[in-house]
Amino acid sequence: MEEHKKLMEEGFLGQRMIVLTPNIRKEIKSNPLINTLYLTAIGHYPHAVGHECERPRGAGEFIFLYCTDGEGRIEMNGEEYVLRANNFFIIPKNIAHRYYSSEKAPWSIYWLHFSGTNSRMIYERFLIEGEHQVQAIPFEGYRIKSFDQIFTTLDRSFSSRDMEIMNFRVLYFITSFIYYKEINPMVYSVDMVSNSIAYMKMNLDKKKSVKDLADQQNLSVSHYLRSFKAKTGQPPTTYFNQLKVQQSCQYLYFTDKNIKEICTLLGIDDQYYFSRLFTKLIGTSPSAYRKTYKR
Repeated sequence: MEEHKKLMEEGFLGQRMIVLTPNIRKEIKSNPLINTLYLTAIGHYPHAVGHECERPRGAGEFIFLYCTDGEGRIEMNGEEYVLRANNFFIIPKNIAHRYYSSEKAPWSIYWLHFSGTNSRMIYERFLIEGEHQVQAIPFEGYRIKSFDQIFTTLDRSFSSRDMEIMNFRVLYFITSFIYYKEINPMVYSVDMVSNSIAYMKMNLDKKKSVKDLADQQNLSVSHYLRSFKAKTGQPPTTYFNQLKVQQSCQYLYFTDKNIKEICTLLGIDDQYYFSRLFTKLIGTSPSAYRKTYKR
């Protein structure tokens, strides 16, 4: 077992830590199922009194830190970030940094290092408008359980199959933080864009201009357009039309309504416009879609 992993002692009662050795990393990097994002090191430091780590040249991997108790600080790019209970942060690769536990309230942290061809994209999803920010997240026990499953798998075996299972769980673990609002929309969807999308879904049978949608949110058209596109990557009218087309797929699949009837249900006057829109978004005409997919 020792040839496959490296366990380190740093003096924290109850600590756990595993660093994958180069030969295991090489095997993972050659596996196309998991080489897009994979773990290189993992650990848990409870009540880490005196914990400090400084890397003048940065690390060769991204570093994920999740604090569950106490607090600590991260220094990077001339900025200081305070990590408290139920906060997480990702340190980018190859950036000089230092992080350390508070003397008065030592942190308890779960951490891992990750790499892979998609690792930078995952890290960029963590950023808020391109900027680093400590992010708060409600404590949920399943994340700790997920972490424990990753660690247990590593402690058990380094077979190809176990490495696949472990790294699938790593991706799930990290993204459960980054996408926590999207994963729990009923809890976190209180922003303007989410409210507007909900309004669109309730009004698929109507025509709504950008001004109508902006007015519904009590915003200027320019502010509404900017905010909506920043979050979804699309103008609101494009998004609204996509919702209509998605709903039309349900009508084509589950009912015998003709195109004109479906257009009426979607608040669209011109069935030829609808057909062009449908074909552009779905890649086939409404009639061809119905013929292919209808039960």
